[in-house]
Order: sequence, then C-alpha cells, then structure tokens
Amino acid sequence: MAERRAAAPRVGILGGGFMGTVHSRAARAAGARLTGVVASSPERGAAAATALGIERSYDSLEQMLGAGAVDIVHVATPNALHAAQALAALAAGAHVVCEKPLATTVADAERLVAAAAGRVAAVPFVYRYHPLVREARARVRAGETGRLLTVKGSYLQDWLVASDDDDWRVDATTGGRSRAFADIGSHLVDLLEFVSGDRVAAVAARTRTFFADRAEHRAVTTEDAAAVIVELRGGGIGTLLVSQTAPGRKNRLHIELAGQEASVAFDQEQPETLWVGRRAGTTIVPRDPAYLAPDAARLVMTPAGHAQGYQDAFNGFVADVYAAVAGAEPEGLPRFEDGLRAARVTEAVMDAAEGGGWRALT
Repeated sequence: MAERRAAAPRVGILGGGFMGTVHSRAARAAGARLTGVVASSPERGAAAATALGIERSYDSLEQMLGAGAVDIVHVATPNALHAAQALAALAAGAHVVCEKPLATTVADAERLVAAAAGRVAAVPFVYRYHPLVREARARVRAGETGRLLTVKGSYLQDWLVASDDDDWRVDATTGGRSRAFADIGSHLVDLLEFVSGDRVAAVAARTRTFFADRAEHRAVTTEDAAAVIVELRGGGIGTLLVSQTAPGRKNRLHIELAGQEASVAFDQEQPETLWVGRRAGTTIVPRDPAYLAPDAARLVMTPAGHAQGYQDAFNGFVADVYAAVAGAEPEGLPRFEDGLRAARVTEAVMDAAEGGGWRALT
C-alpha cells in the first residue's frame, strides 16, 4: 500500500508588503498551500493575492480565521498590530509565525508566550539559519574558542539616512517605543546569545534621533541609532552598534566573538565564509558541507560557490516551523520565548539610554 503523504499546511499571510512577500516565498518553498492574505485594505489584499499567487484575499483577519481556511498564520504587519493579531490567531487554534518585534511591550510579549502553549509559535530571527552562523555556534559549543572574553557586533543600514526618508516605523504609535534597536538590534542580540550560548546580564546605552522631522512625520521620538555596552553572565564584555543612518550599509549585520583560544566572525553581507582567528594565524571557512558541523551542513541548499543568502535563510526557518507543526523538534528554532527575550533586552536598552546607568537583565 502506498504511504499517505501529510496534507500541505494551509497558510495565511497578514501583510502584503516586503515582509509579506518574503514570508510567502518561504511558505511556498516549504510546500505550504497559500490559502489567504489580509493587507491594509481590501484593495491591497486583492492586489497582494494576485501578485503573490495566494488563493484569495480576505477583508480582515477575523474573516480569514472565521472561514477556517488556515492552519498557520504569518504576521507581517506594523509592529503595534503584532500582539493583538497573534493572540487572535492563537485563540482560533492556529500556529503562528510573528515578525519581530514580537510585541512593542514586555507585558504583551509575556501574554503571547502564555497564549502560545500547545501551539508552534515562532519569531523569524532568520540569521540563525545561515549555515556559517550554525558553524560558529558549533565551534563555540565544542570549546574551540575557549572562554569568551569580548564581543563586538553591529547592524548597520542606510535606508533612513536622509531627513526626507520616511516609513511607518518612525512613528511610535505604529512602530513602538524603540525603532532601530527593536527592529534590527533584536537580531544582533539574538545572534550574540545564540552563537555564544551566553546571556546579556546588563546593558548601558545611548541613543540618538538625528532627524526629528521627516517627510511625513514630525517630532519623531524613535531612535535612528543606538550604542550599547554589554556585560555577559560568563564575564565577557562587549559593544553593539545599531544604526539605520549609515551610508553605504544596506543590511550589514556583523558579529565577532573573541575567546581565549580563538575568535569567530560572521558578516551577513558576506555569508559564504566564516572568519576564524587564532594568535598563530587565521582561517577562512567556506560554506561547504564537507567542512561543517552537522547542524550547519543541514542548512546548505546549494553547493559551495553557488551563493546562499537572506531568502534562503528565511526559507530554512519556515521549513523548520512547518516541521515543528508536523511534530519534529528542529534544533535552534526561534520561538516566542526568544521574542520575549528580545523585548526584555530592548526595554533594558531604552531604559538605560533614557535614565543613564546600567540596567540588569535576568
């Protein structure tokens, strides 16, 4: 008798913009059936359904959930909508993928973690899914780097470098209290803790809003950049720089961990190699499964020399989400608990920047 194949998960997308497009590509690559999309208006929803090849659009999340058309909901809407929409999807029995920041307050993130019990609920910290990030993590876990001494990280973009650059994210009512750190600094901290296996214990910070007035927003309060000093539980210290006003940097996420025996460094804009430094010399590790740890090699989708990038990392993340829905336990899948952690670190950074001094984290 032929083995029965599991039915493709039915997926609904909230959001028809750039991130909704990225989510839809990853869902399709993972074998999902894209059954619905909701955008900011019925007209935009209909346009997104046509452009993304989704079966139909719905006028609202409530309409889509009421139709019983989805098993998994991807939330890719403005930050302030995340908590309510993810809670509604969970209450309807759906599994949820929710963009970061998971919520704009720690209290809302805590509610989401509680509501997600019994469901697969994931946050796309997708840089974990670059094979060479997993290789860096494997080397640290194996003790190759030795005791962690210092960390240096940055996440730099330039898309808001001019006063006439604008976006809904600059508005605290739609984007939340923090902008640059919540949006991209959360990725940086997640990568630091994921690769190092250590936790940030305390932060001191400064933020700057260089453009208080933009094309469509006045008296902007959200930060363009943040500079953070971190202390780690294991005794290491480091610095993190986050900016959306760094000319020439399109999406440059860089992290370097220096241990007593070796250092490892990864650059998201150059994801085909991992730098490993030692006092006696350095090594460039290629994205070639023949040289990688098993958890890194499993994420290699193309032969070495055939570049993998951001969408491939996103595809790997979504594939792991759907595997978890089917009952698997993928290594390193970022869940709502990780989104809550990011919310707590973001709150500590903003409190430190506004009040001065250090803020401790548990």
